[in-house]
Amino acid sequence: MDRHGHENLAIGHVGVVVIGRNEGERLVRCLKSLDGCAEYTVYVDSGSTDGSVERARELGVDVVELDMDTPFTMARGRNAGLDRLREMDAELAFVQFVDGDCEVRPGWMSRAAEELVGDSRVAAVFGRRRERDRDASVYNRLVDMEWHGDAGDVAACGGDVMMRAAALDQVGAYTARMIAGEEPELCIRLGAAGWIIRRLDDEMTLHDAAIGAFSQWWQRTVRSGYACAETIAMHGRVPGFHDVHIVVSAISWVVVTPLVIAASAWLGSSVSPWWWGLAGVLIVGYAWLVLRMVRWRMGLGDSPRDAALFATFAVLAKPAQVLGVMRYVFNRLFRRPSRIIEYKAAGNAVTTASTDADSPS
Repeated sequence: MDRHGHENLAIGHVGVVVIGRNEGERLVRCLKSLDGCAEYTVYVDSGSTDGSVERARELGVDVVELDMDTPFTMARGRNAGLDRLREMDAELAFVQFVDGDCEVRPGWMSRAAEELVGDSRVAAVFGRRRERDRDASVYNRLVDMEWHGDAGDVAACGGDVMMRAAALDQVGAYTARMIAGEEPELCIRLGAAGWIIRRLDDEMTLHDAAIGAFSQWWQRTVRSGYACAETIAMHGRVPGFHDVHIVVSAISWVVVTPLVIAASAWLGSSVSPWWWGLAGVLIVGYAWLVLRMVRWRMGLGDSPRDAALFATFAVLAKPAQVLGVMRYVFNRLFRRPSRIIEYKAAGNAVTTASTDADSPS
């Protein structure tokens, strides 16, 4: 092992791509955690103003600065890093993508590479991502709960993942224009080409969400709705993916159900009192939705307190998701370019996308 506790890779031609924007000290922690993990590490910067580029170079990391004339996206950054790795290693076999607010855990790189070597059907492997300060806020706790999932073959991965370069070549890497949700969209294309996405029961990265305000959480959830809408527009309904379910559920509970309740209340006061009963049943439906989610989360091993927290915010998320869908539709109708939806100030940028697609709501 090296001085950071990492196992030096015995498998060659593995590179790392780190993406970030104004990550500050988090980027430094990220790059230091990768010391000795791979022969080549590339940091792709999206217009940072906090000295991130200079810090990365001081640590001996190759830096790609994206052209500011083209809108920034995380997908574009990952593709640019991949292109630079190929220039540095023509025989690149695997590439570990890491968000700049994460630290790679000791032993992960070797474990992931061995899994890809051992099963040629697998295009991507990822492990357990945890929050650095889980209990600093309810929002950090919610994010940490999102990362939870059972090991095995799954439909999609997140931003931190080790990919097989040949699989990326076959399907064309990330869709650069997407402002969020580019990983699940890539996984749809990988799955269609016959590749497998695998989650391992190993510690992978330590994430630093640093979400301390409801407004930040809200913006992050709006971005999730936007990503779902764009993926649906690109691929429609895909078996194993829940984007359609998320959008339909959000619209049903935020738009359709309130309209029915309002209409029932009006009819109950002006036509027949029996309509009040329908309004009451629908209102009870919201409570049923929360209880159903609580049971689901407890089945995953959450405490009753955490399960109740997650369920409550899952319901609160639906209006934000609808706003995200509406923003995408508006941009599409008026042919407006997509702009990245940020919920962090400079020095606190977060580059991960929401991954709550397994919700039963």
